[in-house]
Amino acid sequence: MILSISGVVLLGVIVFLFFRKDSLKASHAIVCALFGFYLAGTAIAPSIQAGGASLANLLGGIKI
Repeated sequence: MILSISGVVLLGVIVFLFFRKDSLKASHAIVCALFGFYLAGTAIAPSIQAGGASLANLLGGIKI
């Protein structure tokens, strides 16, 4: 749950920065949000979540 919330916040910040730099129009952001909303209801959603969790574990294991 914490990973999901932090992921949403991170993606929200990225979208905001793209929107602020004028490289993302409001209509594009709405289409992306709707695509993600509808994609979450498909059969591929668990695979996407597993891939995101795997990526988070990989990034969390990097020692700098």
